[in-house]
Amino acid sequence: MTFPVLDGKVAIITGAAMGMGEATAKLFAEAKAKVVIADFNEEKGRAVTEVINENGGEAAFVKVDVSNSEDVQAMVKFTVETFGKLDVAVNNAALTPDDKPVTEFDEDYWDRLLAVDLKGVALCMKYELQQMQKQGNGGSIINISSVSGFRPQPHNIAYVAAKHGVVGMTKVAALENGSHNIRVNSVAPGAIDTPMLRGALEQFGLTEEGYAPQLSLLNRFGQPNEIAQASLWLASDASSYLTGTTIHADAGYTSR
Repeated sequence: MTFPVLDGKVAIITGAAMGMGEATAKLFAEAKAKVVIADFNEEKGRAVTEVINENGGEAAFVKVDVSNSEDVQAMVKFTVETFGKLDVAVNNAALTPDDKPVTEFDEDYWDRLLAVDLKGVALCMKYELQQMQKQGNGGSIINISSVSGFRPQPHNIAYVAAKHGVVGMTKVAALENGSHNIRVNSVAPGAIDTPMLRGALEQFGLTEEGYAPQLSLLNRFGQPNEIAQASLWLASDASSYLTGTTIHADAGYTSR
């Protein structure tokens, strides 16, 4: 679905410098949205922005640490000042999952991961919703959770806690904002072929051929663009009766 279903809409995508966020930003631009590339990695974020603009899209970059309230407020303000409004937000920014059992988890990394993956989503919704309510024209927010928000894996207590929390916060925001015609949903990706996943495979000495069948009924990893398509549908008017729910983009992993 790459036809201009987002024509006239303005979207923020956090964590858009690489992986699923980058794919989502590029797909939204193809669908004719004006896109704000929001990321902490300025070099890669600006590179994505440049590619979109060179290919006929409209994009602007803003550096943001989503765990910082002032940064998030500035991100929303930048969006409105640059493109005039805010219609859609994909809250995708996240840190790499932790890798230790409960008895040994790193408390410093716990704090940092929950600050980004959980508090960061809450802060983004706070200020995105404020702007959408102020505009009075509705909107769509998509929070990126994970299969770990439904079917935990061992050795990543912080990531599992954060992604469960994203699902719960999505429901709360949906309950509170239906009367404003603002829809809030989430996408729970499975094993997606991103730099984060490739780094984890290398860390644990695993291969796609050996590991993918454990995580996917299709016996392969998903591609970032496949997750972007789910977000595109939720961002568009085609999903106008959907709020407070999660799309499981996991090749059946949570079905068994």
